[in-house]
Amino acid sequence: MATLKTHETDASVDAFLDAVEDERKRADARAICDLMAEITGEPPRMWGPTIVGFGRYAYTYESGRTGEWMRVGFSPRKRNLTLYIMPGFSEYDGLMGQLGRFKTGKSCLYINKLADVDQGVLRELVSRSVQHMAEKYPS
Repeated sequence: MATLKTHETDASVDAFLDAVEDERKRADARAICDLMAEITGEPPRMWGPTIVGFGRYAYTYESGRTGEWMRVGFSPRKRNLTLYIMPGFSEYDGLMGQLGRFKTGKSCLYINKLADVDQGVLRELVSRSVQHMAEKYPS
């Protein structure tokens, strides 16, 4: 049975964020970190070498495979800021239409910089996502 390559570590979130080369991206990453910490009430933790995650949940697939993953997280990638919105975006069409400039993957929200999105809408999106995960995967 395969194990996830990305898992929670004891690495320093502050050291990771301090190492972000681009000054604007570093400031945006710190702002996202503060926002997610406030919404989740959880401290930031490194997941693998490049993802900052908050909280965790345990899951079991129909195959019986189990694992743990963060409830919400982000990574300041070279190309963009990637936010991990675990439920995906299909339930949030109204919010997504108000968010601003972004791209999405299955559970990834890609933004170039925080100034490209409405901060209040982003806060609501993260809040709803965290609430959804808490309901689906209670602690």
